[in-house]
Order: sequence, then structure tokens, then C-alpha cells
Amino acid sequence: MLQSISLPRNLDTRPIPTPVHAMVHDLRCRIEAFQDRWDVPQIEQFVAADYELVYQTLDWVRESQMMIGNRFVEWGCGFAAVTLLADCLGWDCIGIESEPTLLQHGRKTVSDWCATLRSEPQANREQTLATPAEPELVLGNFLPTGSEELADDPTLPSLGHNTATAYEEIGLELDDFSVVYSYPWPGEDEFHELVFDRYAARGAILVQFCGPNDVRAWRAVSRT
Repeated sequence: MLQSISLPRNLDTRPIPTPVHAMVHDLRCRIEAFQDRWDVPQIEQFVAADYELVYQTLDWVRESQMMIGNRFVEWGCGFAAVTLLADCLGWDCIGIESEPTLLQHGRKTVSDWCATLRSEPQANREQTLATPAEPELVLGNFLPTGSEELADDPTLPSLGHNTATAYEEIGLELDDFSVVYSYPWPGEDEFHELVFDRYAARGAILVQFCGPNDVRAWRAVSRT
């Protein structure tokens, strides 16, 4: 069973470090440049989130919620924006992506920004930022094996990835992570919740960005 975590109404007023603002601006420019290209196929399921609000949410979760560990995973990481934001908060981060083109851009973004953040003198680095650890990005399906049976609609976008599950490659299971982030396509948020409920560790937290001004957080509290 999942327990809803009540998020504060003033979440969007939480301070955001200057380097994070710069990172988000750069990420948006990269994503827009990618989506504006006419000479490459577009990936319809790739949509940018409100990265500032996601960062503020993750920062609040890290500060206010009891954590069962330090591992973070992003389902469908794309350009690795949220994986990088979580890395700045000090979690051990992995991003899973099924599209090789997006994974290539994500790895480039991670390499560039980790180098940029490391080049900042320690004295100038804002105390709220952790030393970047260059998160791991993995090609594969973020769904655990067998979780497709939880879907009541076979056309959900999360079911359309013809890649092997990523957990075997990284040598971890979903219940090894303390925080999971997802951006469900409209209509599949309940499916993501069911997968998390079935496979996540008790006490783990799911953070979902479901659209403008709509961020949700859940804690797995018991097996259904």
C-alpha cells in the first residue's frame, strides 16, 4: 500500500542554488535544440518537466522525510536532468533510459555538468550542493520483469519499450532504491504507482511529476 506524502503549499518558494538555475537553463536549451531539429526522428514520449519544481520537491523530501538509504533512480531519464538534480542533492543516482539517442545526450550532459561543478572552487560552492559524483546512466527498461501484468491498458507508453530490463545490468533491484522519480504519461500515473507498490522496498519514496504545478509523493508502507 502507498501512503500519500503531503507536500507543502509553498514548495515553489524554496531557494534554488545559482548553479542549479544555470544547469536547468542549459538543459532547456539543449532539449529545445534537440526538439527543433528537422533531420532526426522526434521522440514523442520525451517531454521536459518543470525542473525547478522537481528540484524543490526532491530537496524538501531529502530534508524532511525519513530515508531508508541513499540510492536514487530516475525512470526514463532522457537528458538526465532530474538525475543530475538528485546528484546535486547528494544521492547515489542512476538514470534508466530506453532510447539510445536520448541516453547519448544524457551522458554528454552529465559529463559536461559534472566537470563544470567540480571546477568550482570549494570556497565558492554553495553549501546546499553536494560534490557531483557523475551518476550512472543505463540503457534499458525501467520496469521490473513481470510488472507489465499490472497494467489494465496494453497501450500505455511505458509498455512500448522493446529493451531488456535495466536492473540486471546494474546488479540491483527496484527495492534497492530509496527514492524513485517518474514522469508518467497522462493516464499511466496509477500504473507507475502500482509498479512501485509491488516492487519497491517498504519505506521507499516515489516522486512523480504529473504536469504543471502537479507533483506528487508517495511512501511504500506495506505489501498489498
